[in-house]
Amino acid sequence: MKWTKEYISILAIVAITSFMGTFLISSVNIALPAIETEFGLNAVSLSWLVTGFLLASAILLLPVGRLADSKGIRRLFRIGLLVFTLTSLLCGFAPNGLMLIFFRFLQGTGAALTTTTGPAILVSAFPPKQRGRVLGISVSGVYLGLATGPLFGGFLTQAFGWRSIFFLSALMGLGSIILAFLFLGRDGVLGDRQPIKLKGLLLYMPGLFLMVFGSSWIPSLTGWGMIALGVIFLFAFWFHERRSTAPIFDTRLFSENRLFTFSNLAALINYSATYAIVFFLSLYLQKIQLLSPREAGSVLIAQPAMMALFSPVAGRLSDRIQPRYLATLGMSMCTLGLAAFAFLGPETSLEIIVGILIFVGLGFAFFSSPNMNTIMGSVNRQQYGIASGTSATMRVLGQMASMTIVTIFFALLFEKQSVAAVNDTLFLKAQFWGFLTFAAIGATGIYFSFNRGKLARE
Repeated sequence: MKWTKEYISILAIVAITSFMGTFLISSVNIALPAIETEFGLNAVSLSWLVTGFLLASAILLLPVGRLADSKGIRRLFRIGLLVFTLTSLLCGFAPNGLMLIFFRFLQGTGAALTTTTGPAILVSAFPPKQRGRVLGISVSGVYLGLATGPLFGGFLTQAFGWRSIFFLSALMGLGSIILAFLFLGRDGVLGDRQPIKLKGLLLYMPGLFLMVFGSSWIPSLTGWGMIALGVIFLFAFWFHERRSTAPIFDTRLFSENRLFTFSNLAALINYSATYAIVFFLSLYLQKIQLLSPREAGSVLIAQPAMMALFSPVAGRLSDRIQPRYLATLGMSMCTLGLAAFAFLGPETSLEIIVGILIFVGLGFAFFSSPNMNTIMGSVNRQQYGIASGTSATMRVLGQMASMTIVTIFFALLFEKQSVAAVNDTLFLKAQFWGFLTFAAIGATGIYFSFNRGKLARE
């Protein structure tokens, strides 16, 4: 394939946007102790700075994936950039913790648009034999953002305050908007324009919200009741979509396509197990190891740096050998690393922590690109938007589940206290049980990853 200017421009725009989003996410994780101090947030409220962003993304990813196939993936991609950039600016001016959580929720809506449409733009523009390679480069942009976020986020927080992170993100967003409108091009022939029936959304949205918000109220009966009601709503959503003539979520992809189903379940499990690593460790390094934000960021860079370096390699390998072997190896490495994190203590050396981060980062690289290659290769061209949206939904649901588990342990063990106020022993107890739970979740993902079946080569 000849790499024309059009190909290079499309890949660059999607990769830069992927970098921008994860840069902000990882930067904010490092800034959490500073935000907690300024606004006087307790541990549960602090976790909502991350969870609120993820919740908004999760609510919108499925309908956006459905819309993208009929309204145009490039069009929605541009809208997402505009929303993300504006809300980044609003976060920088937030007057209190509640408003910051609200602006982060709005920011998640913009992220949903770009996250869903980015991979779909790539697989629609490039030939199948290059799919793993370009997705690997795009994923590398994601991990490069995760790698540089803690380092620069720590520096910015220490030198200019946490608000500077959001102002820098808004500036990067503005640059991405200009590039997207200049070089992204127009959508080609669109799919069917069958309208989305809103009844499904009226079940899906409150279901997700009740499950996540209810975790903040545990161990009270109110919290458990909200979670149970949320589960009921989501089951009702599934059965509604099975009967719908214009579904938001095509359940047939799961009931009739084993490769698609198991690959998405593997992604859901992997992100459920691994996403909270940076959240936990950013608090651990600053609270237990007494590192500055910049020093903590320098340690945490090890994991995403490996992800950024080896994701393109894993993506290219998945074009030549069956992706499930690479993905299963990666899932197994992540699970072992999570189990090791459970035993971190006040005397654990930074060399050991960095070594585990490198090991987990390498495992994640070998899982992510091959798994995405499998998901996008298991559907036809007319389903790229919904497949990309479903994959992104699994990722965000997994991330949200990971943060919900953290919230549950914080609510059970810390009560209404802030992270700074609880004693070190209690924090390490929460971290121990949190990482053991994540390791157990990761172990179940190994089964789905290995038993998904073979990807047919075109």
